[in-house]
Amino acid sequence: MSIIPEPAASVPNPEMSRLELDALEGIVRTRRTNLVMDRSREVDQDLVVRLCELIVCAPNHKRTWPWLIAIVSSDGRARLGRASAHDLEALGMNDQARLEKTREKYLRSPIVVAVGQQPEVDPHRAGEDRDAVAAGIQNFLLGATAAGLASYWGSAADPTGAHTLDVCGFEVGSRISALIYLGWPLDQATVRERPSLDIGLVD
Repeated sequence: MSIIPEPAASVPNPEMSRLELDALEGIVRTRRTNLVMDRSREVDQDLVVRLCELIVCAPNHKRTWPWLIAIVSSDGRARLGRASAHDLEALGMNDQARLEKTREKYLRSPIVVAVGQQPEVDPHRAGEDRDAVAAGIQNFLLGATAAGLASYWGSAADPTGAHTLDVCGFEVGSRISALIYLGWPLDQATVRERPSLDIGLVD
């Protein structure tokens, strides 16, 4: 995994910083979960890789670099669906309708990005790594919104399922944190209302 170098230090410009904050705020507030995607329109892989590289810019205590990333496209999406169904069956699932839906679900977008977490035996460190992976996923989603893409954060049927990990190329003991559907939107999704924030002030 390549690590993006730290940017060179510069003297802050308050006026430019405000403009950058306004732009970032616009992206954050307009990000939406959207599965209404053009399944036939490809997403350039260089763009997907660029978005994936944003993941490693997330905060990461102790710099353990816990991220695992796989870009799943073409026939890989069907393989991912079959693997997910196998993992559900291993858990005792025998609802054939749900299993069939699982086999087909990843065909709903041209690209699926699997983001996982490396194995970690220490529970405290594993918790910190999981936080870092979640922060990285948010970086990816915001980048996708900035690029005009629709995205949807989906969960694995079994986050530690051996069949799904194998398709993604992740070692046994890893955990899948997200299976992100990615594609070009077919319509303008509605931005959902968010609750107001009760912010405590401690002097």
